[in-house]
Amino acid sequence: MGLTFVFPGQGAQSIGMGQALAKAYSKSRKVFEEVDDALDFKLSKLIWEGSVADLTLTKNAQPALMATSIAAFRAMEEENLIPDNINFFAGHSLGEYSALCAAGALELSVTAKLLRTRGEAMQKAVPIGIGAMAAILGLNLKSVENIAAQAAQTQICQAANDNDPNQVVISGHLEAVERAIEIAKQSGARRAILLPVSAPFHCKLMQPATDIMDEALSKVTIKKPISPIVANYSARPVVEPSDIKDSLVKQIMGRVRWRESIEFLSNRGVKQVYEVGAGKALTGMIKRVNKDISCQNIGSPEDLNKILLREN
Repeated sequence: MGLTFVFPGQGAQSIGMGQALAKAYSKSRKVFEEVDDALDFKLSKLIWEGSVADLTLTKNAQPALMATSIAAFRAMEEENLIPDNINFFAGHSLGEYSALCAAGALELSVTAKLLRTRGEAMQKAVPIGIGAMAAILGLNLKSVENIAAQAAQTQICQAANDNDPNQVVISGHLEAVERAIEIAKQSGARRAILLPVSAPFHCKLMQPATDIMDEALSKVTIKKPISPIVANYSARPVVEPSDIKDSLVKQIMGRVRWRESIEFLSNRGVKQVYEVGAGKALTGMIKRVNKDISCQNIGSPEDLNKILLREN
């Protein structure tokens, strides 16, 4: 049976995530300690005891979600639940960094620092209030692309996340995104709503962040992963370090091609997916792409116990 591990992106964060794992598993606890040391900041305290507003800040949310995902992955290792036959790894936006860390392509401390840099760069790329993102539900990618092009006028409006057959996220200038919402509603969208994000990710407005990450990634060591990573930018597997770096740079402004990534995995015979980390958003998306793929969430000791009970 084909098996893939997937890792969530921004939006899945919540106060207290990963704390039960850190209490139950020494390997999970060490993840949070190492990330705290790498950032010279008690990120774990913010995750477990801080405010939602502070955790949601992009510079905090990105390394926090990665740390939680890797803590869950390490807990699976501690329970001997990581099989030898992992076909692929994949992650949604920042989750691609979590995937690379889990697959051994990036060291944990390096991943944490890269995501702090990435989060700060993406936040600073566009002044607050200038950009926006919106979810368009009930229309396919081609329809949303046409709506975005019509709404852009002299501004930027792009399809940023192709999540599943009925959910596409757009990104760009606030006024253009608001125009797109109205056009989408007139075009039969089930819902079209602004998202509570602090910057317009995965569109051309992210050029300054792309430049910063190009430089940051050129200074770190990327190894070959233990299994191929299905990249957001191409929806195809990457293995070579140079290709991984190129994909991560292009990902900043590029579309998250999640629907196509899941279709690729399905066509390659993947039947079982573990969503590792906070939330269950990816499981919902995957099921809407292919309901025959079996998904299991791993974000708490209880989730691990379910697998252990099933295997015993």
